[in-house]
Amino acid sequence: MVDESFSVTDKANGKITAENLDLLGIGEKVYDLIQSLYPICRSITGDGVRKTLHILRQYIPLDIHEVPTGTQVFDWTVPREWNIREAYIEDSTGNKVVDFSRSSLHVLNYSVPIHQRITLEELKGHLFTLPDHPDWIPYRTSYYKEDWGFCLSHRQYLALQDDTYEVCIDSSLEPGYLTYGEFYVAGERPDEVLISCHICHPSLCNDNLSGIAIAALLAQKLSQLTPHYSYRFLFIPGTIGSITWLALNEAKTDNIKHGLVLTCLGDRGGFTYKRSRQGDAAIDRVVTYALDTMTDDARVIDFSPYGYDERQYCSPGFNLPVGCFMRSPNGTFPEYHTSADNLDFVRPEQLRESFSRLVQIFQILEGNRTYLNLSPMGEPQLGKRGLYRTMGGHQHSENYQMAMLWVLNLSDGHHSLLDIVERSGIPFPAIHQATLALSNSGLLRELC
Repeated sequence: MVDESFSVTDKANGKITAENLDLLGIGEKVYDLIQSLYPICRSITGDGVRKTLHILRQYIPLDIHEVPTGTQVFDWTVPREWNIREAYIEDSTGNKVVDFSRSSLHVLNYSVPIHQRITLEELKGHLFTLPDHPDWIPYRTSYYKEDWGFCLSHRQYLALQDDTYEVCIDSSLEPGYLTYGEFYVAGERPDEVLISCHICHPSLCNDNLSGIAIAALLAQKLSQLTPHYSYRFLFIPGTIGSITWLALNEAKTDNIKHGLVLTCLGDRGGFTYKRSRQGDAAIDRVVTYALDTMTDDARVIDFSPYGYDERQYCSPGFNLPVGCFMRSPNGTFPEYHTSADNLDFVRPEQLRESFSRLVQIFQILEGNRTYLNLSPMGEPQLGKRGLYRTMGGHQHSENYQMAMLWVLNLSDGHHSLLDIVERSGIPFPAIHQATLALSNSGLLRELC
């Protein structure tokens, strides 16, 4: 593992560095935001999404968009808006054996309204449990098929008596809006880095609140700088949200040069990166390099058309360079989509590490430029420019000297700094520092 810190000389330039972004206490700040969002019942539409976005507005000046029900977005249609006020199952003695006010997971998400008395046998067809984890409540949805139901622990289920039960779901499914949030950080150039997270899950901390909270605080930090790239942050309902955004913003997608979907960033698993459909896009290479050099237990997996919203951004009509950055992938940890994905499952230490890794990834991405050697006829004389003295006093002088020679040799307008890193085997910080020194001496010109 190598030190991936860049020179603090970047601090004066307002670039992305750990020093500029001030990561002190960032894990606790991310956790506090997760804690404030945890009780809210979110879905693909409705007031839970709005409430969540309005809380995020305390951190960034988020633009909130409302797309009417019935809007055609490619092959999909924006659905009716769902809201819920109350839900319970009450036995004949007046005891509420299941109560939505205790957990937003207790109701089948998008349940149609119902209020009637039914037998236990009738009720069982609308109950969802996890027999293998008898104390956990599952998360289940019924977005595009009208139904109703309750989710409860299997222990609660086994305790139900042969009785007549009052079932009440005070919900509405009516014409309304799909709501999403968007925040744009203008950089030195219009080329964009897209950061996307899904905002449609109720009380689940790792999947999806960790991505939401890290994205919001990252956006807040970046808005205080002038990065090289522009950054577009999307807080959207899963699948229908990204499809809607793409349909309404097709002209903007030409600017998206790199992108990450953020999710599952608070658990104790090692980092996982899922490549974009392109497989060898700059973001794929940068994240792969970053994880290889910064962590010992990371893994990189190939793209597949299943998962989070990367599959929409990478659909063949767009084929955007968007990967998915996470710790434990969806479905690979038992707490996934259950009440066990709670405030005890995510920890500030893991959240801080995830945040820091993203900063380092963007630091490399922003520093990965292409240069042209302005003195390509033979090796330029470095001594008269004072560059040997710079090399002699550098902490890693041997690496640094070789870095200068590699940068000069491969800066032909066709090799990026990451190309040079991969070919030379020299860590990115040394290549980056050598490039700065050569540029300041008039030997290199940045092309892109």
